[in-house]
Amino acid sequence: MRRRDLITLIGGAAAWPLGARAQHMKMYTIGVLTLTSPDPKPLLEALREGLRDAGYVEGRNLRLEIRSAAGRPDLQLEKAAELVGLKVDLIVTFFTPAALAAKQATRDIPIVMAGAGDPVASGLVASLAQPGGNVTGQSSGGAELAGKSVELIRELIPTAQRLGVLGDENDPFVKPYVEQIREAARRAGVEVDPIMLRPELSLEAAFKSLAGKGADALLIQGSIAHKEMLDLAIEHRLPAVTSTRLGPSLGALMSYGSDYFALARQSAIYVDKILKGARPADLPVAFPTKFLLIINVTTAKTLGINISPTMLSRADEVIE
Repeated sequence: MRRRDLITLIGGAAAWPLGARAQHMKMYTIGVLTLTSPDPKPLLEALREGLRDAGYVEGRNLRLEIRSAAGRPDLQLEKAAELVGLKVDLIVTFFTPAALAAKQATRDIPIVMAGAGDPVASGLVASLAQPGGNVTGQSSGGAELAGKSVELIRELIPTAQRLGVLGDENDPFVKPYVEQIREAARRAGVEVDPIMLRPELSLEAAFKSLAGKGADALLIQGSIAHKEMLDLAIEHRLPAVTSTRLGPSLGALMSYGSDYFALARQSAIYVDKILKGARPADLPVAFPTKFLLIINVTTAKTLGINISPTMLSRADEVIE
């Protein structure tokens, strides 16, 4: 055999196993179901970061199928059904309504919650320790966080006597959310005016109603907070507090809640375990151990609110 032919043969033999491995590398398809508001882009980037850290790279061994829907159960279920029809290996969800839609769409495909409010009370899992079924992942915290937000408002605006609340009528989490606000408001000696948003109710009408009732501040359920809503809050001179850290960057005065970016990144750990054979039913739901206080001082100045140095020093992030 000539030397050139021998080199070609050896080179081809050495390259073959690498090529074979590349051809047989498993390509996983992960569906992502989210809401159109708050803006899901930061959460999606955090999820991608977590997946890369776990060894999943788009175009190499991962394909993401992303579906987003407005805050309507029928649209969320429609998007969830699309992902089921694609026969994705797993579905990652952001916020409680998306997780509920995914669970309604499939009992077979694993679902990983990248943050959902009170998964047990919402009917997503049987318990945090033993989820059962096909859903697991991370809780974004319980409704008691809403009660803490009432305390923060009273600390910031001691004269506040009436609090408006905007919630999603179609989200089961809204019931314990409002109940906790009522309980905290009762202890603080303030009145509460909840307004449940639905497609046929315009935001402008909701804010006119709050203004007519003399609301001094506003609590907004995290899954519905978006820029138009927060712009209206400023226009109506209502200091707004959200339960998601995405709120202050869009104009909310303040937010108190779990770190949704961290939840998105950490959900990749669940994805990796499930893709390697673990069952969702056997993976306990994680409960956040840290909650973030974020303050937008630009909004505070616009509304004429003076935030004490003490409160600013307690903030995890200050937006200027």
